[in-house]
Amino acid sequence: MSLVQLSSRRVLWAARPRTLPRFPFVRCKTTDQRRYPPEPESSGMPPPLKGIRVVDLTRILAGPMTTMLLADLGADVIKVEEVKRGDDTRSWNPPSAPLKSDAPAAAAHLPAESAYFLAANRNKRSCTVNFKHPRGVEIIHDLIRKADVLVENFLPGKLAEVGLGWEDCRKINSRLIYASITGYGQTGPWAKYPGYDVVIEGEAGLMHITGEPDSPPCKVGVAVTDISTGLYAHGAIMAALISRQQTGRGVWVDCNLFESQIAGLANIASNFLIAGQEAGRHGTSHPSIVPYQAFPCKDGFLMIGAGNNRQYSLLAEEVLGCPELVIDPRFVTNALRVQNRAALIERITEILMTEGRDHWIEKLTGKGVPFGPINNLAQTFDHPQAKARGITVEVDHPRAGKIKLVAPAVTYNGKKMPISRPPPWLSQHTEEVLSQDLGYSAEKIRELRELEVI
Repeated sequence: MSLVQLSSRRVLWAARPRTLPRFPFVRCKTTDQRRYPPEPESSGMPPPLKGIRVVDLTRILAGPMTTMLLADLGADVIKVEEVKRGDDTRSWNPPSAPLKSDAPAAAAHLPAESAYFLAANRNKRSCTVNFKHPRGVEIIHDLIRKADVLVENFLPGKLAEVGLGWEDCRKINSRLIYASITGYGQTGPWAKYPGYDVVIEGEAGLMHITGEPDSPPCKVGVAVTDISTGLYAHGAIMAALISRQQTGRGVWVDCNLFESQIAGLANIASNFLIAGQEAGRHGTSHPSIVPYQAFPCKDGFLMIGAGNNRQYSLLAEEVLGCPELVIDPRFVTNALRVQNRAALIERITEILMTEGRDHWIEKLTGKGVPFGPINNLAQTFDHPQAKARGITVEVDHPRAGKIKLVAPAVTYNGKKMPISRPPPWLSQHTEEVLSQDLGYSAEKIRELRELEVI
């Protein structure tokens, strides 16, 4: 790089707008520079979104998953719910958590907490507001003035009809990150259609490749499109917060199930785009690697994947005790094994069915062949690795007592982010938010309640 180029870059860098992040800082005693306080290595890391306020207008799964991930990182998430019913998933039961005998009297009229709702709403506060009422819209506007992020999953244009669209909100708070999660995005001929996980699984290619070859298309066992969209939206909001630090301006994030699912097709999409190769259903097997699938044993199933010739040889000789499978001209390369898939799978299955699952697990352990049992949920949560990694966490819910939740999936310096709040019961924090966060008087709150605005 020439001196002129270097000088030009310095000028451009100096000219860039700089805004300090709106995160809490402390003054360093030794240098008088503002920075985060040092943390001992054993304590994980400080919640990076502490001081960030999120107005959560979402329900069901993709949106609540997004805001829960933000809450896990320390954001103050205010979940705004419909006054009488709340999030739809509150009524998606059974199963529900049992009610304590000494549950709060203020929530005595509510049904038990559904397991579905509890799965996606930890670390949040619940505030009920009817924002179809003008006074309810005023409350949301007041929240937006003090917010950093708003997340919503209404049909495009619906919130704009009541004065809560992107253009409305950016006038109230120019630094607001406004994240919209929809079925198909904000533009295009399908933009106005509602999006449901199982529909998008079908429409965006996933269901076409899921299931056995001779069976109808099948959905995945969980709402994987909702979950992946929540992960995409969470990452996009984090990126928008970083962008705001650089520009001082808010961002409108347009995230949707349709594009998230297509992006999740990964190599299957690439096979079609690069080579025009249409996909099909292969069950648990791999279209390009053999053997690589679930196999039945006498009393259960195992997933075995021999991704190269060495692993295949180890499987045939040391595990199955069939060295002839290594030298059989039909199986000497992966391409030939794919070509003669049926014959090889039939032979391996025949051998595995002679013994129980535990026998083969012992034989496979330490041999260098990728494998794993097909576990039910009891076996999954009883897995030694799940226990060692602290895969569940117990929280004390005010209505349900001690309940177990799946813990956050990521550790920082060996520690998971703490769960500071159990999933809230409906309207648990309405008065707290209105009085402490917005400064409303007791008289004003009483009036709003009488009008059924809250």
